[in-house]
Amino acid sequence: MNILRITRKELLIQLRNKQTFLFMIAFPIVLILILGSALTNAFSAETTVDSMKLLYRDNAQNAQLKESWKAFSEVLKQEGVELTALPSGTDGKQEVQDDLYTGYAELDDNGIHYYGSSQHQIENNIVQSMLSVYADRYNLAAAAIKIDPASVQPIVAGVDSFGDFIPETSLNKEKQPGSIDYYAIAMSTMIALYASMSSTTLIQGEHSRRTSIRLSASPVSKGEIFAGKVIGATLINFVCVMVVVLFSGLVFGADWGSHYGAVALVLLTLVALSVSLGLFCGYLFKEASSGRTFIVILIQVFSFIGGAYFPVGDDFSGHLALISPLRWANQALNQIIYADQASAALPVAVFNMALVAVFLILSGIYMRRQEAL
Repeated sequence: MNILRITRKELLIQLRNKQTFLFMIAFPIVLILILGSALTNAFSAETTVDSMKLLYRDNAQNAQLKESWKAFSEVLKQEGVELTALPSGTDGKQEVQDDLYTGYAELDDNGIHYYGSSQHQIENNIVQSMLSVYADRYNLAAAAIKIDPASVQPIVAGVDSFGDFIPETSLNKEKQPGSIDYYAIAMSTMIALYASMSSTTLIQGEHSRRTSIRLSASPVSKGEIFAGKVIGATLINFVCVMVVVLFSGLVFGADWGSHYGAVALVLLTLVALSVSLGLFCGYLFKEASSGRTFIVILIQVFSFIGGAYFPVGDDFSGHLALISPLRWANQALNQIIYADQASAALPVAVFNMALVAVFLILSGIYMRRQEAL
């Protein structure tokens, strides 16, 4: 019962601090709007491919190769490649350098010599891949004719179905985050980490308000005071985070998936980790300003390497990103929302709570060494 009273008291104190309360809600919402709107193109999954123009010279003397190339040329046209025979007296390589064609191919009895444009990497890679597949198919036919001539015709005929021999299947093609979706997750986890700032004064705030002596003299144990303040701070900050989540989903249309319980579990344990970290720093630093300064620096480092401000790859700074709680939380939330894996919340939640236990034990040791709170 005493723990509930302390929890209620902590909730009322936090609610009276309107500046902090508004910061925990307004700040991430504004960042979601600004960053999500400004960086929309950075999260676009669509890639525009320019026209593909292939200049070629057919120097082949082999009748079978000529027939095969003719069939393959028709397939290339169907795939959107514009073929042009090299006019006499024209330098094919120079035409490519002048950015008139995507690539230049010379066909002879020894194979295909291809020269691609470095100015159109995507288009060049597509054409080069098509030519490579054709060359492999023809080499297979040339090898097969020496062993079993009857097997050559199906291989050569297969060139006509060039675009069909690789079946493509997309898994949840439309299930991918846009800029608003990404920053809704990133800002929610980042503001959860900001809960550690207010938590540095959970105990020191009692000294500044001169209520620590009254609490120590009351028939309430230090453990009950300690537990009540931690629970209260965790609940109020979790409510702020969930307000951001609901606002981003209802107003900005951010996708939070369908596993709401798993999402809430990740965010709740992250808030608990932040509160316990802030409480520990409040004991570690004698002056409140020093503790808050340390926490602010730590939050910015975690936010930067954890992908709060811009997406980071798996190899970003080696394994440096793995030290950021935001990194763990963001990866888990993305798996929950976009890979439909609610079980991804469990490892992160367990790890967060393990760290919570460590910080609370250390804070409890510091508290027991003091006569008062």
